[in-house]
Amino acid sequence: MRSKRGPRVRESGPGAGDGREAQYDLLTAALIGAAIGATATLLLRRGPSGQRPVAPIVRGAKWAGRGAMHGAGRGAQWARSRGGEMLDRIPLDDMEESVRDTVGEARERIDGFVRSELADLRRALRKQRKRLGV
Repeated sequence: MRSKRGPRVRESGPGAGDGREAQYDLLTAALIGAAIGATATLLLRRGPSGQRPVAPIVRGAKWAGRGAMHGAGRGAQWARSRGGEMLDRIPLDDMEESVRDTVGEARERIDGFVRSELADLRRALRKQRKRLGV
């Protein structure tokens, strides 16, 4: 008789199987969530004056947005006059090659992963067929 084993679980990276690491990740996520929730609560509650503490910030942003829209015309003129020479300084050939290398490497890793998963599935299917006598 064979001993029954559970499914083979893959690790996503080095040290991913460490239980303590997973606990620390969960604890960190919980603390970040609690901090965000507490901050949102403090910003959105109503104060003694009846206003929300975030209201002055929203009003200031509204006025700043109006000023930015007024100045956008000047910014567009500046970009038109100086943008061409700045674009020439960007090393597009190096960036293109780097992106191609990265995408090629990612494609190879994905292909290898899919190949190994497919082999595992075929192996499992063969075992099931043997077990069922098909």
